[in-house]
Amino acid sequence: MLKAKKLATVFAILAAALYALNIPISKLLLQNVGATMMAAFLYLGAGIGMLLYHFFTSAVGKTSNKEPLTKKELPYTVAMVVLDVAAPILLMAGISRTTSANVSLLNNFEIVATSLVALLIFGEVISKRLWFAILLVTAASMILSFEGTGAFVFNEGSLLVLGACLCWGVENNCTKMISHKSSEEIVVIKGCFSGLASFLIALLLGEKVPDLSLIAAILLLGFVSYGLSINFYIMAQKDLGAAKTSAYYSIAPFLGVAFSMLLVGERPEWSFYLALALMVFSTVILTKDTVELQHNHEHEHIHCHAHAHGNLIHTHEHIHRHSHLHIHEDGTDSHLHSHVDLQDHNHPHPTRI
Repeated sequence: MLKAKKLATVFAILAAALYALNIPISKLLLQNVGATMMAAFLYLGAGIGMLLYHFFTSAVGKTSNKEPLTKKELPYTVAMVVLDVAAPILLMAGISRTTSANVSLLNNFEIVATSLVALLIFGEVISKRLWFAILLVTAASMILSFEGTGAFVFNEGSLLVLGACLCWGVENNCTKMISHKSSEEIVVIKGCFSGLASFLIALLLGEKVPDLSLIAAILLLGFVSYGLSINFYIMAQKDLGAAKTSAYYSIAPFLGVAFSMLLVGERPEWSFYLALALMVFSTVILTKDTVELQHNHEHEHIHCHAHAHGNLIHTHEHIHRHSHLHIHEDGTDSHLHSHVDLQDHNHPHPTRI
């Protein structure tokens, strides 16, 4: 069990590292490729790569036990694809107009967008700690959105990245609604359909199709930084759970900054380091909030009770469904309980636990 958790930790960190490679390498490739065309082949790389990965795992007998998507999930699937067309185009356009280190940090704004959409549209509860982290991320994003050198001029590239984060924030909530279905199928649909749509848009905008060598490089980057990264993330969740996996994955923006300095040779201004400090602080808060994540579980407890009606004694089977609110932290089994009991039998029998 301990060995499995160590391996899962490696998968979670690897998922973060592979995604972090996306921004600085995209920055280099964008010197020779249009932003929309770049986004198209990145997503096609993820979709085609995961499709081949699915065929490979099926051939060796490792198949997903999750159900495929149905018509019921169609509205969320369509919204997911449309938003996945807009978001990477905005991201690539932003990368071409600002530093990749800025973009890496600004990706944290996706957390803010996701949380606000979850609250305003889907009615999810946001903790006080998360609100404070959101405030810090927003403040850091505002700092990164100004040109620096004392001039209060908005950085166009940063604003485009924030737009991408907003699209992904909505898309994350749409994807969450279908997350109980096959993750491989979701990635394939996201990648192939979003990639093809972006490719058509790129042609309409007059962007040139890059050379085969560049196409191959972008497809590989898309498979690694989008497809394979998501796959490792899901593999990590099996043994670590969603909370701890998210906590480890939160290092991705900071790995992106490190890769940007190593691969692109960027040396940001002092305002960047101020924003970095705020982002680090907010990430620590987000990580702690995630690890102490509260979640509901529904359990069924079957009890048999003997009842006497005059001289007649018989037994009723009661099924009590309880909604438990658990707080798991560091493997402890301390938890809070909120019980709602439903008696599945033919006559009223009020019960309180």
